[in-house]
Amino acid sequence: MPPPVVWITDALLAGLSRQAAASPRGRQNRNFHAMEEPAHRLLNALEPGTYVRPHRHLDANKAETAIALTGSTGVIVFDDAGKILEKQRLSPAGPVRGVDTPAGTWHTFVALEPGCVFFEAKAGPYAPPSEDEIAPWSPAEGTPEAVRLELFWRTLF
Repeated sequence: MPPPVVWITDALLAGLSRQAAASPRGRQNRNFHAMEEPAHRLLNALEPGTYVRPHRHLDANKAETAIALTGSTGVIVFDDAGKILEKQRLSPAGPVRGVDTPAGTWHTFVALEPGCVFFEAKAGPYAPPSEDEIAPWSPAEGTPEAVRLELFWRTLF
């Protein structure tokens, strides 16, 4: 028998946002997949103040798609030295509702208001990011520099 159908409701999104707000990191995932599955599908809830360290996915099969469901989320794309190349605000109201980020592209997500949730899809299975996939020019999570950088990023939008 297949697993039960999961409905993506306003209540599910609000509950996930509450969990993100209560989390020390200010974020919470709701996976619809097992980590070993070849396709990862999840909800990603972010709250202002959470720092998503710039990263990339080097596996050529690991492009990443994100579509805004609630709130406004900033997406920033960087070059290899950390210079901002592009930025867009994702919002379910548009005009930009989502992003498809090619493998190998440095990027980050920034919560621009409380209650940001986006749907994310990428290839599995899960593997922890390698050293080459974490931006060496970015501060580590939990540092004062990371806090200042996340605040600066929000001002860009």
